[in-house]
Amino acid sequence: MDYVSALLPPAVMAVFFIGLIRVIVKTQGGANKAKEDAVVDAALARAEGARQPSPHPKA
Repeated sequence: MDYVSALLPPAVMAVFFIGLIRVIVKTQGGANKAKEDAVVDAALARAEGARQPSPHPKA
């Protein structure tokens, strides 16, 4: 019965990993895709705006 206790942790990890991958794949796209894309686009626009220095007039 030592082989069962040796194989159980990798088997449990494999089951949880497969479940995690399925959840990730299922949550891609769908009804929330447009909302998530809009949030990312807004964050990127904010980062771009903060990165570009405003021009200072020379006196």
